[in-house]
This record gives sequence, C-alpha cells and structure tokens, in this order.
Amino acid sequence: MSEKIAVVGLGYVGLPLAVALSAKFEVVGFDKSEERVLQLKDGIDSTHEVASDLLKESPINFTFNPQDMADCTSYIVAVPTPIDQSKKPDLSIMKSASRTVGEVINADDLVIYESTVYPGVTEGICGPILAETSGLELYKEIKLGYSPERINPGDKERTIEKIVKVVSGQDEETLERVNAIYAPIITAGTHRAPTIKVAEAAKVIENTQRDLNIALMNELAVIFEKLDINTKDVLAAAGTKWNFLPFTPGLVGGHCIGVDPYYLTSKAEEVGYNPRVILAGRRINDDMGKFIAQKTIKMMLKNKIDPTSAKVGIYGITFKENVPDIRNSKVITIIEELREYGVDVDVFDPYANEKEVEEEYGLTLADKSKIKNSEAIILAVPHDSLLGEDIDILQDESKILVDVKSVTKKENSDQFWSL
Repeated sequence: MSEKIAVVGLGYVGLPLAVALSAKFEVVGFDKSEERVLQLKDGIDSTHEVASDLLKESPINFTFNPQDMADCTSYIVAVPTPIDQSKKPDLSIMKSASRTVGEVINADDLVIYESTVYPGVTEGICGPILAETSGLELYKEIKLGYSPERINPGDKERTIEKIVKVVSGQDEETLERVNAIYAPIITAGTHRAPTIKVAEAAKVIENTQRDLNIALMNELAVIFEKLDINTKDVLAAAGTKWNFLPFTPGLVGGHCIGVDPYYLTSKAEEVGYNPRVILAGRRINDDMGKFIAQKTIKMMLKNKIDPTSAKVGIYGITFKENVPDIRNSKVITIIEELREYGVDVDVFDPYANEKEVEEEYGLTLADKSKIKNSEAIILAVPHDSLLGEDIDILQDESKILVDVKSVTKKENSDQFWSL
C-alpha cells in the first residue's frame, strides 16, 4: 500500500526523520508548538539538525493542527520521554501524543513509536490509549509498531540514513509494513526484532551500556586524581590493546544517556528486582559535577585565590558540544556546587538559547569577555567554535583552567587540570 505518514513531534529525532521520509513518501510533520511549526515553515531549525536550504526544499506539510493528519495511514510518534524529580519515568508527553493520534486515526492505520521507553510501554500503555481515544479495536483496527530512534544530535557523519534501524511490529504482517516504511530511507539496513518488547529493551540498554562504561571511566578518573596520575595518559596507554573500549570520562547529561537507565531500573523495581550495577553507575555520573567543582576550588586555594571573592567562568551549558540542547545538562551541577562555596559564576555558551537557559535553570548567560576576566575557567563543553573565534579564552596562561573533556594538550599543573 502507498503510505501517507505523519511524524508526531518535530524535535531532534522527529524532524530529521520527517525530512528523510519525505524523499520517498508524502509526509505531514506535526508538532503541538505553533512557534516551532512556524519556524520550520520559514526554514529555521533551532536544533541545528537540518540545514535551512534542505528544510525549505522539503515537501513536508508542517502543522500544529491535528486534523491535518486525519488522512494519513501511518503515524510515527517521536516525542521526549524524560524523568521526573524523583528520577522516575515521565510518560505524560507520550500519553498526550497518543491521545492526539487517537483522535484522528482510522481503521487499519499503523502507529509506530520511536521514543525510548521500558519494555511494555507501547503495548501496555500507548496502545490502550489509542484504542480508548479512537474507539477502534487494538491489534485489529489499530496496528502497532516500534522502531527506536538512533539519532546522535550534532553528528553530521552518522546521520539517520547511515545507522541500522531496529524495526518491530505486533505481528509478522505489521512488521513487514513497518520495515517497508524505513527500509527505503535507511541505507545501512534494518534489523527485524521478533517482538515490540525486544525492540524496546534493545533501545533502553544501548544507552544504559554507554552510561555504565562512562561511569567506569569517571570512577577511574577520581581514583587517578587521588594517585596523582593523568587519566588521559593512562587511557592512551591502555588503548593500545585491541579490545580496550575507547570510552572517556566526562559529564553525562542530555535526554538520552543520563535518563534512559532510569526507565529500565524503574521497570526492574516494579517486577521485584533491585538493580545494583546500573544505579551505581548513575550515582557515579551524577556526582561528577560536584567532583569537578571541588577540584576547581582546591586549585584556587592552592594558587592563593579566595573563591568567595573571585570569579569562575564556565564555557558551555548545553549537554554536549555543538548542539543547542540544554535539557538535563550536568554543567548545572558544577555551577550549583561552586555556589555552595560562595563562588561567583559566569556562564558563556555561543550555542545555547538565552531564553531557554533562563527558563530552565534561572541563569543569565554572560558575555565572553566576562569569562576571559575570571580567575578560573572551566571548559565544560568544547564547542568547535572554541578552536576558532573563542580560542582566546584558553590563551591566558595566568588563569586556572579546568578541562572537563580533556581536549587541550597542556600538562597537569597547579594551574591546569583535565578530567
């Protein structure tokens, strides 16, 4: 059959997917944010994932009106799945999106979810919402599929087409239909998972595994700091063995790696198992901001700088380099810890949206000149511009410099330290 596809949610995942699909199918791009839709119609992508010229050339029908999706035959839901203040899964956005789709779907329509969830959410939570809202019978009149997103924000090399896509469906016929949607746009190929739950589990452990590997590196960095050994040098030496995994220490934030493990641990606890390794890794990674801040304080004191009367400048507030996304950024944990010591902190980030930073963290971004005038600088997020127009921030040898991602080539000393 010829599919007309609605992509629900036009963020870091949904927009690149919609653009890729529009080369092969008729696509409606829906987002509940009127501001977001109007920007996309003008060729502006605030996530920087899709180039303006490509966006302007795209035949996608961008809309914030759910009724514009009513004649679609397939719906792909790509909305955020965050955690709440108690670090429990927050499925409110996914439930809301399911109700929106349920209001417009027709018999025999296919609904595919891409959001990261714990096993059972698609069939146990979202499917029933679709059925209740639409009045259609689940599995007979509503077809369910799941294909976990594998977008890497800011990565212009490993684009959506070049990453193998896991696909799944409620039955073999549905699986083939799901595969027929993705296969034409994924040059890397697709992998057919035997069940929806297998596909959900595969996605959630991808980021859990990465989280644990980084946690190990972070714990090693803490140990080597106490032993006065340079972590980067140790990893370079260990990395000469063919099977040593190339992970590095750092802050683990964002809407994936720092969040997804809690989806799995929450479900594990629900079925009576107390996860130990996964949560231990999460605790290590969540504590790294505090560790970095305390190291900065110690360096200031060693250099006879009173932290309560000095300024610390932080470069970067986004959760990773070269993206404007500030969700769940762990840089804020460095800032909070420094303020606990009475330190005056300025933050500069050429990628972050000032309004979003103010709303999310109550921070007013500073001008670059304030960072340059600080007694100590923490290089938290090494955006590419740091190697270009902002490189002068790192040139003053008289300042204390803390390099979180170890991108500089200086030797550790009383005035320089890298994680």
